[in-house]
Formats: sequence, C-alpha cells, structure tokens
Amino acid sequence: MTDDELKRALDVLGAGGVVAAATETFFGLLADARRASAIDLVFSLKGREASKGVALLLPSRDAWSALAVSIPPLAVRLADRFWPGPLTMALPARPGLDTRLTEAGTVAVRWGGPSDASRLAAAFGAPLTATSANLAGKPPAQTADEVRVTFADAVARRNLLILSGHAPGGAPSTLVRIDEVRVWVLRRGQIGESQLAGVVPDAALG
Repeated sequence: MTDDELKRALDVLGAGGVVAAATETFFGLLADARRASAIDLVFSLKGREASKGVALLLPSRDAWSALAVSIPPLAVRLADRFWPGPLTMALPARPGLDTRLTEAGTVAVRWGGPSDASRLAAAFGAPLTATSANLAGKPPAQTADEVRVTFADAVARRNLLILSGHAPGGAPSTLVRIDEVRVWVLRRGQIGESQLAGVVPDAALG
C-alpha cells in the first residue's frame, strides 16, 4: 500500500465508505465500526444476514477495552503471546454496540499482524469491520483482482475502494470465545490448539 493509497483509504473510511485491503490471511472489507451506515454498506456488499456478527480489526491492543465489558485474564495471556497476529477473541460485549458486531453476547476482536489492513486500522485510530472480501458463502479472496471481479458493480458505483496487494491466504485467523475460566475454539485457524494449550491451562480449553 502506497502512502497515496493510505490517504485515499482514510478519506473513504472517514466518509463512511468501505475499503478492501489485504490482511495477514485474506482480503477484508474494512469500514468504520462506529457508523451504522458503514456497517449497512458492508452487509449489503456481502449479501450477509444481519443476524451474523462480524469481527473487528483493532487499531491497537488497548482498543478492546472500549468494546468488551471486561478483559478476562485468559484473554490477556493469549494477547501477550499471539497479538499482533491471527487470533480473534470473542469477549463479553459492551451494551449498546451495534448488534451486527456481536453474536451471542460477545464481540470478536483481533489486533492483526503486519498487513495493509492493520496499517490502515492503526492510521484510522478506530475499530474497523474485518469480514472477508467475498460474497456470503463464497471463498475468501487473496488478490485485489479477485475482489475487483467479485464487486465490479460496487466499484463502478464508487461504493468500494480496493487497495492493491496480495494476501498470503492459508488458514483463517483462529477464533476463540473466552470468559473468566474457559477458552472455546470456535474456528480452527493459523494458531493451533497445541499452541493455545501452551499458554492457557489444559483444563481451561473447551
């Protein structure tokens, strides 16, 4: 991502638009998670059901405090070991968050590893949606060209800015749900259960 692309992307996010950028796994659709209209656009682009929450990309580790009711000690231990990186943690959500950012009372957050998306989130200074850049139910995209083909109409309508680049692909981020005493693996990904077990007690892994 060039400095010019970064500036354009920040302008789009600031205006409530959507940016497609490479994360440390696949391309993601990034939008200001504080704006209902921006979330509307993300769900419209993907054709995603409003009942399915989307994960958030944090601008910094500390940003999770504004989204979660509390940060369980087990989450702190995992963040110390795996953040920034491909670990998404579902934590008890604060009341008042847009329901499309939550699921079963939790909000899923990640402080991503080095990528264009993480650089953009840090520069924007606020949580961004981090859903994959694909139509609901379709495989995630690794390249800007794939995203451009999938969302050609949105690009033509100037509803989406696609940054250049190539995501490494592979496994998605590992998704875990955490409370005060347990960690449940909801989606297997780049961080394996054996790695998680090296950080939290075996009895805590669900």
